[in-house]
Amino acid sequence: MSENVLRLSGITKAYNRGAPNEVNVLRGIDLDVGTGEVVALVAPSGAGKSTLLHIAGLLDTPDAGKVEITGQDMTGRGDRKRTRVRRSDVGFIYQFHHLLPEFSALENIVLPQLANGVSKAAAEARAQELLDRVGIADRADHRPAALSGGEQQRVAFCRALANGPKLLLADEPTGNLDPGTSDQVFAALMDLVRGTGLSAVIATHNLDLAARMDRQIRLDAGQLVAD
Repeated sequence: MSENVLRLSGITKAYNRGAPNEVNVLRGIDLDVGTGEVVALVAPSGAGKSTLLHIAGLLDTPDAGKVEITGQDMTGRGDRKRTRVRRSDVGFIYQFHHLLPEFSALENIVLPQLANGVSKAAAEARAQELLDRVGIADRADHRPAALSGGEQQRVAFCRALANGPKLLLADEPTGNLDPGTSDQVFAALMDLVRGTGLSAVIATHNLDLAARMDRQIRLDAGQLVAD
């Protein structure tokens, strides 16, 4: 049995706690993601998948339960420790690319590496390698405004993987693209994930894309259901 890169145990989360309009978003979530496993998280908009991903990636804290990343229990850890683990072990991809418009594609991938203490030369080499792997090495010097939507999202993929994380969390990573581009960009993402042995949880409402992952889980009424 593979080592779990991510383990969620008894995760609960409510908004407006104690108020008449309290909303229980997550109700006792348990999830194990093994090394190299790619899991599809299927849920409609508003079901709480973004909240779940934010908790799994240490961007938010649960009301109760435990989050373990690469065997490290993050319960009650301070901001500095959470930030360090998030920066080194977790990569994020969102529906919108959120690239810095004043920097080139290459520079957008270099910056998070510099923040993690990597030399500029090594960071640039890593960025160029990643751009080559997703088929847009020739666009390295272009700023986001000069890139197509699919190219922008590929750069965002590379940025998320720049620091060599062990866990990738993606929230509708192709949801902002047309169907044809979505399929091509998703294929590029899967090539990256498989090629680096990453573990990943990828939220999508696209059942065709979900079927291309190792297994599917569904978020329903605040609980996970295996498909």
